[in-house]
Amino acid sequence: MKSSLRSRQEPRRVSNAVIIGAMLLSLCVLSIVKARYCATPFAAGKAEDQLQEQMNSSIRMETEEESPARTSGEEEDDEEEEATSAAPAAKVVAAAGGGGRKGKPTCYMTSKRSERCDVSGDIRVDGNRSAIYVSGIDREWKTKPYARYHDPVAMEHVRQYTLKPLLDTTSAAPACTKNHSVPGFLFSNGGFSGNLYHDYTDVLVPLFISTHQFKRRVQFLLSGMKPWWVVKFTPFFRQLTRFDVIDVDNDREVHCFPRLVVGATFHKDMGVIPAKSPGHVSVVDFKRALRAAFGLEREAASRRGGAPGTNGKPRLLIISRRNSRRFLNEREMASAAAAAGFDVRVAEPDQHTDMATFAKLVNSADVMIGVHGAGLTNMVFLPRGAVLIQVVPFGGLEWLTGVTFKDPAADMEVNYMDYNVKLDESSLIDQYPRNHPVLTDPYAIHKQGWDALKAAYLDKQNIRMDLDRFRATLQEALNRLP
Repeated sequence: MKSSLRSRQEPRRVSNAVIIGAMLLSLCVLSIVKARYCATPFAAGKAEDQLQEQMNSSIRMETEEESPARTSGEEEDDEEEEATSAAPAAKVVAAAGGGGRKGKPTCYMTSKRSERCDVSGDIRVDGNRSAIYVSGIDREWKTKPYARYHDPVAMEHVRQYTLKPLLDTTSAAPACTKNHSVPGFLFSNGGFSGNLYHDYTDVLVPLFISTHQFKRRVQFLLSGMKPWWVVKFTPFFRQLTRFDVIDVDNDREVHCFPRLVVGATFHKDMGVIPAKSPGHVSVVDFKRALRAAFGLEREAASRRGGAPGTNGKPRLLIISRRNSRRFLNEREMASAAAAAGFDVRVAEPDQHTDMATFAKLVNSADVMIGVHGAGLTNMVFLPRGAVLIQVVPFGGLEWLTGVTFKDPAADMEVNYMDYNVKLDESSLIDQYPRNHPVLTDPYAIHKQGWDALKAAYLDKQNIRMDLDRFRATLQEALNRLP
């Protein structure tokens, strides 16, 4: 009897053991998944990545004042390399055929931020209706030619274009009124353009990556055109195209091309990845194009100066700001820098600043300092070996200042330095009680999202530099100059 009972209980024990083991294994798996993907938003070592993810991976640089057919040979090989090195094709319209490129999709994501459509054959652009008629595709595709796809706020302000099948010459497609023998390239300056940082990271650098290989034999079509913006960057456009930029949204012509590319390719913030770029160009080549565009003569910085009017002194350029994140003791800073042996210039760039004039001023500097903001984008004009000092506002913003200016600096052959603002240098100390989370726990504010962070640490903060720290920083910058 006992033997029979024991034999009946054995399977139950085994079954229970299996169930308990499965539960323990599930708990272990869940713990691993949670540790990998669901960590506390500001766990050590991961704060920057997770904060960026929380904010939709969006770096929005705020300003104070919102406002013939394809050639063969090397060019073709370069473009082949660009397509194959891009991110895996997604959102495919159709495999190229009937004038498309063999084995490649018509439209594909080149990164999480950029989409590219590349078509050849009978192509008719009716910009007034935001329509592009293409032979060889069998369905419609909608695209927005601005390299910030991960950011819905920006993309709301970008006009959408529709690629439509051109089935035969008797279809509803409009007749050509202007024929072009060179490829067309359609891009947008909607989104956040007008802010200098976004001008470069969202538009100009991707434009360079995507069109330099055409060797100026390409017609630019610009959607969302701001005339003042085009005037500002026309010298740069002239390095990439020999033709005037067309305001495609408002142009009454139906432009016909043998080939059309819609949308520029993004690599990284303010940067170029040579291995993914046609011809393996880098951001140094981009800077070289800027130098040619604006007639910049200084190639290298020096602790002995060299810019006209400096009398052998290194030049310090202080980037001034009008409203938030301004230096409260700017005059004292200039005096301290002059006493330390610098030729000092103070300048405040804005939307209305003449680009060529300001580019020359930045190019004359050996050291440039400014509080985090769009004005630091002018680092693209610094000569090789110059020092950029980014003043990082109080509030745990190192992740933001790193992505925007620190990381790109090395590729641009610029020596980078941080100046991290201490609480007693920040105007926030006069705005909040000493026990307020804005002062005591910045990451608690970060957890509330971008708007809360921006309001607390970017919109309301000014800086009174500790002059002793400032002098020591200038001495280190001087030591870094070649």
